[in-house]
Amino acid sequence: MAPEFATNEEIVRQARRRLNQEAWDYLTGASESETSMRRNRAGFDRLAFLPRTLVDVSNVDTSTTLMGHKLNAPVILAPMGTLQTLDREGGAASTKAAAEFGTLHVVSSVTQPSLEDISAATDAPKIFQLYIRGGWAWVEEMLGRINAAGYKGLCITVDTAVQSRRERVMMNRLARGGGSDRNPLYPATVTWELLDKIKETSGLPLMVKGIATAADASLAVEHGVDVVWVSNHGGRQLDHNRGTMDMLPEIVGVVGGRAEVIMDGGVQRGSDMAKALALGAKAVAIGKLQGWGLGADGAAGVQRVLEILAEELFVAMSLLGVTSVDQLTPDYVCPADIMTTPHEMSSWVNMPGDRLL
Repeated sequence: MAPEFATNEEIVRQARRRLNQEAWDYLTGASESETSMRRNRAGFDRLAFLPRTLVDVSNVDTSTTLMGHKLNAPVILAPMGTLQTLDREGGAASTKAAAEFGTLHVVSSVTQPSLEDISAATDAPKIFQLYIRGGWAWVEEMLGRINAAGYKGLCITVDTAVQSRRERVMMNRLARGGGSDRNPLYPATVTWELLDKIKETSGLPLMVKGIATAADASLAVEHGVDVVWVSNHGGRQLDHNRGTMDMLPEIVGVVGGRAEVIMDGGVQRGSDMAKALALGAKAVAIGKLQGWGLGADGAAGVQRVLEILAEELFVAMSLLGVTSVDQLTPDYVCPADIMTTPHEMSSWVNMPGDRLL
């Protein structure tokens, strides 16, 4: 039996060894110049900690709740399409990992197997993410299937009115992952009014993923959204967007506790989770890390990714002098210089290159 992964960098390296070039490019790439993706990471690196000492941290609790569900750590699995290209179990593997660890999987509507098969993989609660790929009759049919399969919430991704130009994938001449039945007309017609109708019809708690401004966050709250999801699609949609950590404070301020706020984009470590929570997020979501875990060792690899993040968060909280995640506030972070040149002490400096030698 192989030794257990000690770090998430080891998981990334193993994924690189196992995945073919096309799958690697799909997973690691972003749109056009990939500036939005790089800004996501820079947003974390521009923050430093302000630790407090001589605090009793003999009992540190990393757990939280989201949408009424307990999470063993404030991290969930983001919806990712085409997971079957990373592991043969596809979305079922991620769902199993989330259940074993104790968190939520937001299941993509453009991954395999079917939404029913993924739901049946575990009894644990899970959320379904829906891309609008048809008219109202199609939406109603999908909502019926989602409810019948026992999903506990619904996520609508709102930053995909059109498909972006993801050049790493384009150069491999791959299909774009949305499925041959996706009519490009329908995503472009999604409005707040349609979201209202979906929420009322589904009867499920609603996440809206892809909020990038205070103005849209305010509208989301006015429309009764339960979770405002700060995201730029991992840098995979609009390029030259802000990093999500740069968006987070103003969105948290506008929401004002009337909905839960989560974020994704650039999360690599438990210390990143601590920074996001300090700025007001209830939890973070992981996409690329989830994919690397799948590529490295299927469901077990994703579970180990989550365990390592939780271990890192425990260490960060203990050394910051906090014993529960709700104690993390802006008082624990401050702006700092950013290291722009990778070096031997960079996060994941040994991450393998994009192309095989």
